[in-house]
Amino acid sequence: QPKLVESGGDSVQAGGSLTLSCKVSQGYSSYCMGWFRQAPGKKREGLAAIDSSGKTKYLDSVKGRFTISHDNATNILYLQMDNLKPEDTALYTCVIDPLATIATIGTDLQKLLVLRYWGQGTQVTVSP
Repeated sequence: QPKLVESGGDSVQAGGSLTLSCKVSQGYSSYCMGWFRQAPGKKREGLAAIDSSGKTKYLDSVKGRFTISHDNATNILYLQMDNLKPEDTALYTCVIDPLATIATIGTDLQKLLVLRYWGQGTQVTVSP
C-alpha cells in the first residue's frame, strides 16, 4: 500500500498563507485524492478533493481560499491555503484511493473519510 507523508504545517497569523504538501510513495493513473482536517473536540471535516481527470471539489467554507492540486510527475498533492482564519486551526490529513473518482465523493466531501489510504497529518495553527 502507498505511504503518504504530509508537510508544510506551521503556525501563522490570521490572513496568512500556507501550502501543505502530501508526498505519495507511488503514482497511480487513476485516483481520487483529497484533504480533510480535524480540530480538537470536533469531527473530521472533508475540505477538498481532486481526481485524475483534474476535477476538483471544495467545502463551501474554504472555496476561494483553498486550492487543491496534484503534480503527477512528483506524486505530490498540494493544498494552497490563503487568507487563513483561526477556525482553520486543525490537523490536516491527505487521503488517496486509486479506485475512486470525484463521482465517488459526489456532493459530500465527508466521503473523503472512506478513501482507502491516509497520511499521518500536519498541524496548522492560525492565531488571531
